[in-house]
Amino acid sequence: MGYSKAGLRQPSDALILGLTKGALVSLLSKAKAHHAGDVKLEERRLVAVATSLWLIVAAAVICRMGYAYQQSREIPARVLASVPFEQETGNIAMALATGKGFSSPMRRDTGPTAWLTPMYPLIVAGIFCVFGVSTLHAFYAAAALNILFSAATCVPVYSTGRRMSGIGAASIAAWLWALFPNAIVIPFQWIWDTSLSALLAATILWATFAVIESEKLRDWCAYGFLWGFALLTNPALGAVLPFLLGWTAYRGRHNTRGRFIRPAFALVIAILCCVPWTVRNHLEFHRFIPLRSNLPFELWLGNNKVFDDRSPDVNARVTRYEEERRYVQVGETAFMREKWNLATEFIRTHKRLEARLVGWRFMDFWLGSFHPVQDFENSDSAWIRMILALNFITGMGSLIGIVVLWRSRSPYVFPATVFIVAVPLVYYATHASLRYRHPIDPIVLTLTAIAVTGAKRRADRIVPRVQEAREPIS
Repeated sequence: MGYSKAGLRQPSDALILGLTKGALVSLLSKAKAHHAGDVKLEERRLVAVATSLWLIVAAAVICRMGYAYQQSREIPARVLASVPFEQETGNIAMALATGKGFSSPMRRDTGPTAWLTPMYPLIVAGIFCVFGVSTLHAFYAAAALNILFSAATCVPVYSTGRRMSGIGAASIAAWLWALFPNAIVIPFQWIWDTSLSALLAATILWATFAVIESEKLRDWCAYGFLWGFALLTNPALGAVLPFLLGWTAYRGRHNTRGRFIRPAFALVIAILCCVPWTVRNHLEFHRFIPLRSNLPFELWLGNNKVFDDRSPDVNARVTRYEEERRYVQVGETAFMREKWNLATEFIRTHKRLEARLVGWRFMDFWLGSFHPVQDFENSDSAWIRMILALNFITGMGSLIGIVVLWRSRSPYVFPATVFIVAVPLVYYATHASLRYRHPIDPIVLTLTAIAVTGAKRRADRIVPRVQEAREPIS
């Protein structure tokens, strides 16, 4: 250590060097910490963007609108104006819009019908009243409404996934739905209740989880109205109604007073929503038709001699013209009775074939093809191959998701599983296609997301069962 001429002590070079190094290390550590903070902030921003529900919904709308735009440029306008409506929904909607009432599912004036439930034909009839019957503008309006239903399904999918497994599963499930090829194609290709049914199924599952937390009777009544609307749109969803109501009663078992009262109120409301339609059917057909009459026809379509290689009638086939002619000739009641007798007789006399047909329908429902491997190998379309592959992946993903929920003792495993098990049963017995799977696809994709992220393992993954009510039910 040296001294200056003024007698003051001067720092040595070593000390200066040490202090400089210390300052540099301090500055570098601060810079690193600041950089790490910036990186974490950037990561949080990216996560916030990726998990943004508004972004997911916007992506869903863009994908569906883009597909619709591309298809509308390739398909002639006169085809779009007529062909999508040349089925039962369009025919009944046309009868409604032209003042003939809920009638004529074959486009010929055949009188009242209960072939379909009323909600979606009424929606299409409203579109016809505004944009004209079977016009190009009517088609665009119907397709746009289907796209809106499909994109809106992201909301209950996201909410359900978040409740079941957190923000990660919620985001993945919603993104899967937004980009799922079936959900992009169906709103444009099918002017039917399919997209609305998917929205209703996803909303029902979310509402089931939400209503269990409520002691307010009005919430349970709203749940009942939701079910009433769903039953009048797609009765196949009704397969899960008793199971979900039973689950809500079980989850509230510590509340002795409200254990059954609240679910019972929801059930009564749902039934009351359907009563006017059931009464109308009885007045028109003089028999009990709770929701729709066409089950015998659908059963016969999948169980008839066309499927029997040993049938002596080698030219047997099902044609739209012949079925329309027979329907007009005998009327709806006799037509359905005839198809019921033919279908049940076929099932009774072809038990081994029926078992094989059930297996084929299972494959067709979940994969979109009776022979998925062969169709995948023979297809020249990358789009078709992707659809077949994703159908298999998501089907397996839903099964893995159920196992994950079960192993984590999640209380949500039962309601989600019920949709996967119960809804397809009617299609295994009648006839199947990928379109019939679509209403439960939101649940399928949610379970697939849970298979990726895992289920919540926290003790508070669901609000505890409703405790003894402190106040009278109101």
